[in-house]
Amino acid sequence: MSAESTPEPGIPGETGTRGPRNRAKGRRRKPREKRTGLMITAWTAAGIVVLGGTGAGYLFFKLNGNLKSVDIDQALGTERPEKVDNGSENILVLGSDTRSGGNKALGGGADDGSARSDTAMIVHVHEGRKKASVVSVPRDTLVDRPKCTDTRGETHAAASGVMFNESYTTGGAACTVKTVESLTGIRMDHYLEVDFSGFQKLIDELGGVEVTTTKDIDDPDSHLDLKAGPHRLTGKQALGLVRTRHGVGDGSDLGRIQLQQAFIKALINQVKDINLFGNPKKLYDLADTATNAVTTDSDLGSVDKLMSFAGGLKGISSKNMTMITMPVRYDPADPNRVLVEKTKSQLVWDALKNDRPIPAAATKGTATGTAKGVVTPS
Repeated sequence: MSAESTPEPGIPGETGTRGPRNRAKGRRRKPREKRTGLMITAWTAAGIVVLGGTGAGYLFFKLNGNLKSVDIDQALGTERPEKVDNGSENILVLGSDTRSGGNKALGGGADDGSARSDTAMIVHVHEGRKKASVVSVPRDTLVDRPKCTDTRGETHAAASGVMFNESYTTGGAACTVKTVESLTGIRMDHYLEVDFSGFQKLIDELGGVEVTTTKDIDDPDSHLDLKAGPHRLTGKQALGLVRTRHGVGDGSDLGRIQLQQAFIKALINQVKDINLFGNPKKLYDLADTATNAVTTDSDLGSVDKLMSFAGGLKGISSKNMTMITMPVRYDPADPNRVLVEKTKSQLVWDALKNDRPIPAAATKGTATGTAKGVVTPS
């Protein structure tokens, strides 16, 4: 996927990424716009940023009990990349399916309480908090997961050649952060997670999101059926869009990322026009839904801290975001998986470590989906 200077379009799966079908022999190892800011980029946390910018933060104190948090620092200890004191921050944002309760019907499968990570984004906030770079990590990427300890204190042995989102299934938030830090060499300063049912409710509370599809999208697995043309997506439809794999393009996880990034832009445009000042009930309902949906790291585990953090990001507009997919290539031994393009990915990680723009060369010639331009903001 090519690097983009604006946020143009850019879960563990049953079939995964589909690429060229020339399978090799052999086997692999087992605010207006400013008010929306960074968290809108992390689409699931949209409501929090909107509320953080409205000046109605007193509502959050009534909602403190909704928030869930995990102590990443305690679980991971000291064997982590050093904090870089250059004014930037890195946030790992996940969309997840707990496979239980309200998520069962949305994610499919048994109500077994297991968990899956369907979307992962590394959000880098540049010094001055006026710009951000977002790197989507394909869930079908084969990685070496390091040994990690989850937030319950259970230790999990390292594993080689496993899908990226296996880290969440194995050890939840802590093991996912550990895997990302091992992959990038960059310390994650914060963690945000939202589940399927919370995302769906959040979009409904926002009144839907307007998009235009340039092609028909039909994916029974994601409960999505959209004809080409303009649509105001309900929460269920929005969830189907950001999860669909088979409904458009080549059916790849990379194509899904392009749809997700297109949806983010549409969401930004939608939120900036909502008059929350004039609708206190809508404001409270949105706050209630957002705080129920979000899990954070312990440093952001109270409403006042989360609001303060979000308020500091109001200066980031969609025009000041760069959105790319982590540089990858199709696995010649299994076209349903992708491998990290290590040299090109290092260009990305070096840029973020040094708080610099991601160079265009980092994503030239890398694997990409074919869903770009299928969804655009209305």
